[in-house]
Order: sequence, then C-alpha cells, then structure tokens
Amino acid sequence: MDQIVDITTDGRHLSKVRGFLKISEGGTETTKRIPLDQVAGVIVHAHGTTWSNSLLTELAARGVPVVLCGSNHAPRAVLMPLEGHHAQGRRIRAQWQAKRPLLKQIWKQVIVAKVDMQAASLEAMGESSAVLRMMIRKVTSGDSNNIEAQAARYYWPRMMGEDFRRCTEGRDENALLNYGYTILRAATARAVVAAGLHPCIGVHHSSGGNAFALADDLMEPFRPLVDCAVRQLSADNGTQVDSVAKQTLARLIATDVPFGEGVTPVSVALTKLATSLGQSFETGKPVLALPRPPDALTLVGLGR
Repeated sequence: MDQIVDITTDGRHLSKVRGFLKISEGGTETTKRIPLDQVAGVIVHAHGTTWSNSLLTELAARGVPVVLCGSNHAPRAVLMPLEGHHAQGRRIRAQWQAKRPLLKQIWKQVIVAKVDMQAASLEAMGESSAVLRMMIRKVTSGDSNNIEAQAARYYWPRMMGEDFRRCTEGRDENALLNYGYTILRAATARAVVAAGLHPCIGVHHSSGGNAFALADDLMEPFRPLVDCAVRQLSADNGTQVDSVAKQTLARLIATDVPFGEGVTPVSVALTKLATSLGQSFETGKPVLALPRPPDALTLVGLGR
C-alpha cells in the first residue's frame, strides 16, 4: 500500500539501503525502514534533516516527490524528477499547445466534480446541500461565473463553522487543512509526472511562481475529503497537528472513492485522472476520468 513518509523529528538522516528508505537518528541508529516501492511521497517538517544523494535520485527515478514544509505545514519547495512517462515529450508539447477552449472545458469538468464532492460532504455531515446542487447546473466553460468561489462561500461556514475563515497562515483548523492538502498535493504531483505531464503548466492555476500549478488544478475535486477528515479530527482531537492527526490525514490517499464501475484508492484515482488529462491534451477532446463522491458513511468516517 502507498505510504506518505512524514519526517517530523529533528536530526533524522534519510538514506537508501538496498530497496528500502532508511530513517536513522544521529546518522547511525536505524529507527525505521520502508520499502521504496511503497513510498508515495516524503514530507519533511523537521529541522536538521539530512539525506543521501542516492536516496534522492532513487526517489526521483520512481516519481516520488519530496516536499519541504514551513512551520505552518504548507509546502515551501517540492523536489520532482525531470523524466517521467515514456511519451513525456509528446505529452508536454500537447499540454503546452492546448487551445483555450479545451482548457476551459477541462476546468468546467473539474469544478463540477469539486462542487459535487462538496455537496456530498455537507450532506454526510447533516448540512443542507441544495444550494450547491443548484450551482453545479450553472457551471459554464472555464467557470466564467466563478461558481467555485460562490460555492466556497456557502460551503466553508457549514463545513467548519460560521466563524471559520480559510487562511493558509492560520493556526486552528487551517494548519490541519494545510497538512492534509500538502499530502494530497504530493500524491497529485507524482501522478502528474507519471502521466508524462509538466506540473508547472496549469489548466487554470497559472501563477508564475507556482511550480505545481497542474497538481493544484487536479487535486481540487479531492479537497473535500481532507475537509471532512479535518472536521472530525478537530471535534475528536482538537486542532493541533500532532502524530494522530498526521497519521490520520496520511491515510486519506488510501481512501476508496467510486470510480468508473467500481472503487479505487485516491492515489490510483489521481493517476487515472492525470492520465486521462494527458490523453485529452493529445486528442483535443476534454474527457476526464473523475471520481464520484463516496457514500455518506465513508465521508463521516474520515478523520477517525
């Protein structure tokens, strides 16, 4: 099963030993070994962390991102490989040359899926979702009416409480959300590179300073899964980003979501979504493989 390796204790050394990622204390005593085939991402929060070059090159060869975080648990840098898919050159050319109408249709599909997931999440929490259901019908090409922002204004007070304000620098639930989104972003970035796409060429997010604009685009429909988990964590465990919270949020990439005619883990769904996007760029037809919301019982259970 895919694992997110989270380094939170100061002074750890990361290295490669045969087919394992080894975590050592003080450079000598081994604290843990994890099969490299199971590593989906490495997230580093701790000070004084060191690593071997052989480990970083091995992680790059496997398409595994290494995320460096600030004190608020938001990512500050991400290390990703230069090479990914066997058709990377062709895919990236198609991605770069994609016409605006195609990008707008793709973004419409992403926003419809995101608002649908938000609506299902509110329903699972016993909140009304009728307004969001009506908004879904109003999403246009490129989301020209900015339904995403309208939905967010309705969604957040009902998901996190009337006094909640989403702020990446906030401490309360925002720190938990930052951490959960960082895990999701790392898994999405890995899927993007594995699909032969370039993470900095976004469909909608296009900030010149964002090296992972495409990952930010594709993770949007999955964000409400993090929100559900954070709501439950806050109620049961408080808002501190402790070991319980980290382990709980790291497990989200293994959550099964309805996909096609069956279910698949979030990490696999992200890979299928990124692959379908690459194919859409090449064919010029916007056909994305997007997840459907899990059942209410699954959504309520996230964070426990």
